[in-house]
Amino acid sequence: MDNHSCKECHEKIYEEFQASQHSQGYFNNELHRRIADRADPKKYVCAVCHMPMADNMGDLIEGKARPDKRNRTHTDAVSCYFCHTIAYVKKAHKFNINIKARQAGNYKPTLYGRLNNPDESDKHSSVFNPIYAKNVCTGCHSHKRNDNNVTIFDAMNEQQNSLGCIKCHMPEEEGGAEKMDKRARGHHVSHRFRGIHDKAFRKTGVDIGIDVKEEKLKITLTNKMEHPLIIQPARAKFLKIQMIRNGKVIWQNYKKDPREDHQGYFAYSFKEQGKKIIVPAKATEGSVHNLAAKEIQILKYHIPLLKKGDEVHVQLYVQLAKSDCARVIELKDKSLLEPSLIKEEVLKL
Repeated sequence: MDNHSCKECHEKIYEEFQASQHSQGYFNNELHRRIADRADPKKYVCAVCHMPMADNMGDLIEGKARPDKRNRTHTDAVSCYFCHTIAYVKKAHKFNINIKARQAGNYKPTLYGRLNNPDESDKHSSVFNPIYAKNVCTGCHSHKRNDNNVTIFDAMNEQQNSLGCIKCHMPEEEGGAEKMDKRARGHHVSHRFRGIHDKAFRKTGVDIGIDVKEEKLKITLTNKMEHPLIIQPARAKFLKIQMIRNGKVIWQNYKKDPREDHQGYFAYSFKEQGKKIIVPAKATEGSVHNLAAKEIQILKYHIPLLKKGDEVHVQLYVQLAKSDCARVIELKDKSLLEPSLIKEEVLKL
């Protein structure tokens, strides 16, 4: 079943999904496409998570075929059918593996979910599956290591499950899960998969505390999320700290580039045989400056002596494609390189 076929009964959820990042794949996400092509111009190994319903998965990851815009199993991205036919998730060292349910030929498919006593449908059978409250997110969002055993991203530890993901990224909203709401369910879980692209949502992940004593500035960052501040290796998050007196900046934590402030710049970095690289597919070593899940970090700065009436502005930004990416991949959408404000706090003396 393709995504559009779900719209007939699940119109609201379909609209939410279409506005989500799960609907973004090789053909409509420029950053992903450019990085995937740069990592390997022949093999599309990213298909395992980014094009999971491809009907020629083996050929894609072996380099015998390329993504095809005419193929609906390629253009559906992280499709509805894929997510709702995961039987269980197998934990593995390099990356977890989604085990798909086997579907009997010539019978309507069986879809899994979290609803108790789900409604019947002429398109598919519906079954409650406990993994949808425990493991379903961990198949793609847990961790990834490359062929050199270098961690490319690490989002969840082995003790975590999907409940934390669902609570934040799929909150309950008004309205039933389908048009013909047979059991008059008054709510459903959102399929917008809210994240860093949502201005209001991204403000909720980190608290910023400001304390000034003489010539010392203390910034307290509290990560309220159940995952690290930085997950994707292409992104960067950083602090911009300014002391303002009479409308003029008298001090800032960096002059031109936020990378100058090592403690306030959060990102992955990779090397191949000792040489810095941006796309980590062939990295032989890697590191990350991060704020772990639920972690509190205190950053300390030496600043000019402030006076009454001065202001301290602390802004946390995200760069969806960090500056280094522009050197190795050509992005038409320059907004990906522009920093977007996550949160701002101001202390007035």
